[in-house]
Amino acid sequence: MTNIPTVTVDGVPHPLPEGLAVLDVREPVEWEHGHIEGAVHIPLMDLPQRLADVPIGQTLVVCKVGGRSAQAVGYLVQQGHDVVNLDGGMLDWEASGRPMVSDSGLPPQVV
Repeated sequence: MTNIPTVTVDGVPHPLPEGLAVLDVREPVEWEHGHIEGAVHIPLMDLPQRLADVPIGQTLVVCKVGGRSAQAVGYLVQQGHDVVNLDGGMLDWEASGRPMVSDSGLPPQVV
């Protein structure tokens, strides 16, 4: 198995540094309820077809707990991308009080 570059939320600078992109691979309903502002949303299953939409440069890949994002990172590393998995995912992001936005009109939350 490919070595998955991984970071915990404690290892992610706050605020996010310029030049660090965020890729969210959760499903659309999860994204709608709450996500990191400025993140690119490409559901995991759409990744092979939307490879051209993946941010260029260092990218933090997130999902709910870190499983789907780890799969995405493994795939993207093989494609030559500079990506790192957020272990603990959006649940840890939310628990640490990091900012989120929602598309639902309700306060952002991880579902």
